[in-house]
Amino acid sequence: MIKGSLRVARIAGIDIGIHYTWFIIFVLITWSLAVGYFPVEYPGWGELLYWLTSATAAVLLFISVLIHELAHSLVAKSRGLPVKSITLFLLGGVSNLENEPEKPGVEFAIAIVGPLTSVALAGLFWAAAMLGFAPDGPVKAIALYMSEVNVLLAAFNILPGFPLDGGRVLRALIWGMTNDLKKATDIAAVVGQVFGWLMIGLGVFWALAGNLMNGMWLVFIGWFLNGAAESSRRELELRSLWLNVRVANVMDNSPETVGPASAVEALVNEVYVKKGIRVAPVVDDGRLLGIVSLADVKKLTPGEWRNTPVSRVMTPLPLKTVGPGDDVKTAVQLMAEHGLNQLPVVVEDRLVGLLKRADIIRYVQVHHELGRR
Repeated sequence: MIKGSLRVARIAGIDIGIHYTWFIIFVLITWSLAVGYFPVEYPGWGELLYWLTSATAAVLLFISVLIHELAHSLVAKSRGLPVKSITLFLLGGVSNLENEPEKPGVEFAIAIVGPLTSVALAGLFWAAAMLGFAPDGPVKAIALYMSEVNVLLAAFNILPGFPLDGGRVLRALIWGMTNDLKKATDIAAVVGQVFGWLMIGLGVFWALAGNLMNGMWLVFIGWFLNGAAESSRRELELRSLWLNVRVANVMDNSPETVGPASAVEALVNEVYVKKGIRVAPVVDDGRLLGIVSLADVKKLTPGEWRNTPVSRVMTPLPLKTVGPGDDVKTAVQLMAEHGLNQLPVVVEDRLVGLLKRADIIRYVQVHHELGRR
C-alpha cells in the first residue's frame, strides 16, 4: 500500500486504503458542491441540506472511483496477476498490481473494464434518478450528479494518453500490432504527454479568463499526467534492463558477516565504524540466521553493547531473500515492495552473497559509461 495510507477495508482479498491527501480533496469537493453546484442547480434549500447533500455526493464519488479500480483489479486477478491493494488519494484511485501484464490482450482487458464500469455506474445512477423522487429533492439531485460525474470519469480515463486507461488501451493495441512493448509504451507515453500539455495550456487559458479554480485544477492534472507518462516510460526501460541479468552477476560475493555470539560492541567498532558497513548478515557455519543493521543496534544504549550478543538484536529468519539464479528485476521489485536496501542471496539455507541497492546502481552506471544496454 502507498506510504501515508490508512487501511480501511479488504475486498476480495485486496486491501483498500485511503491516502491522507484523500481527506483534502474530500473537503474541497464537498465545499465546492455546497457553495457552488447544488445552490445554483437547486436554489431554495437550507444551508445544512446543501452541506449534507454535498458530503453524500462526495462519498459516492469516491465509492464510484473505488468500484472503477476494483473492476481493474478483479480482471487482473482473473488473468493471474496478483493485486496487493487499492488506494484512494488526491487524484482518484490506483490499483497496485504486483506485476505488469505479459500480453497485450491481458492489458487491453484490464484497462478497458474501468471506463466501461464507470459508464455502467452512470446508467445505474440515471435510472435511480428516474424512479419518481421529488424533482428538486436531494436524492434525485445526488443521483443525477453521480450519473454526470461517472460519465466524466469514463471520458477522462478513456483519453488515449498513458498511463490513463485509454493510454493503456492504445499501448495494448500498438503492442499487439508491432509485438514491441517498448515502442508501444513510447508512443502511448508521448500521446499522454501531449494531452498533459494541452490540459496545462487550457488550464492557464481558463485561469486568465477568470475561471481560476477550474483552471488551476486542469493545470495540476495536466502536470500530473505529463510526469506520470514519462515516469511510466522510464520504469519500463528499467524493467527491460534487468530481463536477462541474474542476481549472481550483480551481488557482493563476499559480504561482511558476523556470528550470532559476537558482541554488539565488536560489530559496531569492526564493521560499522571501521569498514563503513551499515548492515551485516548473521551466519553460523555458513547458515543464514538473520541480519543486523545499524537501526537494530541503535535500540541499545552504548553501555549495553559489550555484554549483548548480536543474536539478541538481529532481525531473525524468515527474511526476504533471493537466489543467485533469480533475475535482478524480481529482486528490485522485492526491495521496492518491502522498502529494503539489501537482500541476502541464499542457496537452501546457506548465504552465498548479498545484493544491495548500491550494487545495482553501480552496475547500471558502469554499463551506461561503457555505452552498453
